[in-house]
Amino acid sequence: MPEVVEPMLHDLQERGLSCAPHVVSRLVAELHGDEESIREVVARLAPAQRGGLHSLPTPLPLVPAIARAFHDLLLPARDRDLLLAVSVCLDDDLDPLVEFDGRSALEIAAAPVGRHLIVRAGRARMVDPRLAIWIRSRTDPAVIGAVHDRLSAIFAARGDRVSADWHRARASVDRDPAAAAELTRIARELSEAGYPDRALLLAREATEHAEGVALDEALLVAGASAVGAGFVVEASARLGRLFSGGAERYRLQGLAGLLTARAHLHGAVPEVDPGTLRPRSDDPEDWYSWTRAAALAAVLCAERSDRVGMRSWLDALREGAARVGAERTLRDPVVALSWLIAGERDVDDVAGSGPVSGRMLRAIRAAVAGEVDRGLRILRAADDTTEGETDPLVAGFEFSPVVQAYRSVVEALLLVWRGDLGPAREHLSHAALHLPVAMPFAGLGVVLLRRLDLAVFGDLGPIARALTAALPAAVKIDRLIDRGIRSYLAGDFDDAAASVELWLDLGAPQTTMSVPGLDEVALTWEVGTRAPGIVAPPDLILAHELRMRIAKTTEGRWRTERDEVRASARTLRSPFSRARVEAMIGAQCAIRDERVAARSHLRSAQRLFELSGAAAWAESVERRLTRLDIEEGRRTSGADPLAACRHAWSLLLTAREVEVAMLAVDGAANRDIAQALGVSVRTVEVHLGRVFGKLDVRRRVELTALAHRTNQHL
Repeated sequence: MPEVVEPMLHDLQERGLSCAPHVVSRLVAELHGDEESIREVVARLAPAQRGGLHSLPTPLPLVPAIARAFHDLLLPARDRDLLLAVSVCLDDDLDPLVEFDGRSALEIAAAPVGRHLIVRAGRARMVDPRLAIWIRSRTDPAVIGAVHDRLSAIFAARGDRVSADWHRARASVDRDPAAAAELTRIARELSEAGYPDRALLLAREATEHAEGVALDEALLVAGASAVGAGFVVEASARLGRLFSGGAERYRLQGLAGLLTARAHLHGAVPEVDPGTLRPRSDDPEDWYSWTRAAALAAVLCAERSDRVGMRSWLDALREGAARVGAERTLRDPVVALSWLIAGERDVDDVAGSGPVSGRMLRAIRAAVAGEVDRGLRILRAADDTTEGETDPLVAGFEFSPVVQAYRSVVEALLLVWRGDLGPAREHLSHAALHLPVAMPFAGLGVVLLRRLDLAVFGDLGPIARALTAALPAAVKIDRLIDRGIRSYLAGDFDDAAASVELWLDLGAPQTTMSVPGLDEVALTWEVGTRAPGIVAPPDLILAHELRMRIAKTTEGRWRTERDEVRASARTLRSPFSRARVEAMIGAQCAIRDERVAARSHLRSAQRLFELSGAAAWAESVERRLTRLDIEEGRRTSGADPLAACRHAWSLLLTAREVEVAMLAVDGAANRDIAQALGVSVRTVEVHLGRVFGKLDVRRRVELTALAHRTNQHL
């Protein structure tokens, strides 16, 4: 699938028609992989549909490419009706279709219509699914209604109440309230079983026929199904209707879904006093719905670093949990999960149940405690044990695409924390083709895939670009660090430093869940600034502190600091984290002309980057090693290795200042420079002070780094 979808995503982006990866995957399946049909259908979709925020139209629009594919197809009425029946049935069971047509399965397969059907193992489906779009669009509505009517009678006789009501509702030109109740019931079951698309189809039809309280329930199920699929625009619209006159019970049941949808759309949980939404009755079910909505809102606030809102909703959670007796099952795990996501690593060791308030909490907590492998085992154990497992926080959504997306994002994050960037990218890219991975943790999946693409390729791939374009406008992700990483890996250190400095000036916005950043060039970042409020295992925190120590080390402390940092780096278990430390040690050694040590550390970094799958970082180190070899060749040949820098600086400095500066860059001490030039040490200090001022550097290390960058660029 990636080999088909990724080129399609790139082509659509080139045409200004960016589309969410999981939407394109769906279109590839429904349009037989035909590129022209996909392009034309995408062009007809609304922006929310392209972004995966609203369900696709049913059927998909008949575009010229589909019309051309079947322009010469002539069908007898009987064959046309059979194909139409196949296209409108809820499933592909063959027996009702045989009864509808009157021919046996063998006769259908042998007839001309058999060329368009795959009949196998009691199932029947279109060879080319585009034919279903063509035939439904080219058939008179009255004929379609008649086919639905015939199918309704067949399914009623077979005892299939759901299909019978579905076809009866589709055939009816008037409201059919009797059919709505059964459609709503089955839609709820399908939604809870992890089939939100089918559930939404049925519930949406139910809303067209239901009245009164039955309509409220149909809207609730349609909205809940839409949330589970990630269709937050549609969910917001349908659940919002409940708050303009709907029954209180269904309003309270839909509150959690509405808060989820609007938080993703608007970038923040709606600012509302939880108390104004309290149940007006004493019904325990109403209070439990309100309590669960408060719990979910608290987690959503934590994801968005909104501690004020989180505390308000947690207070409501405590009130409601005490009233319905859900302290251990709902309150305790949600309080722990909220504070953990908000950046408090020392949370209470409480147990939860289900894929979110249970497994996800335990997995992240294990990783933050330094046991990343155990965290991954906890997540993966869910494959065999989640059947029948209820999660108090997301009850009814355990198998939904959104909850699966949460799990996929957490698994990719833990792989990154372990240092396996290549596998993390593969896992998250594959998940993005099927799941709404942009929803969890306020867009963390998008940020993570962008950083992984940069680490592996040095640039953003089509899936990451498509995910970014599909985000609602209110969801903000930081792009300065992405630009900085891209520039750094390409060797443009000045642009990388400028991007990071601007990011720091803007308050260093970042996700609470630690993702790979760029502190290699953040010279004004104090040691320890990343730790507070950041969720990360000890390995990543230590690696950041070591990189900061390297960047801040003075000339006099270099050898001691280098040895201490090198010893600490050996304790890092993440190959990617250790590689970045090794690369920085190597770069600082090169600046100080410790060439043997520089090569040793850079080669270690290169091997570790390759081990982690961070190919772009490995290539960046390879280029540094090549530059070291070139400079060494110039030295042995007697050539001036910094000739371009010497010429550039002569335009800014006096001749004597250039001499002093170049000797300092070459590693000579002040006393040695004074002796070489026949001046006093004090005179050398004065000249160096002027050089520092004119070149806007503060230390010899910065002067040396500037010299090599200047020489490299010129």
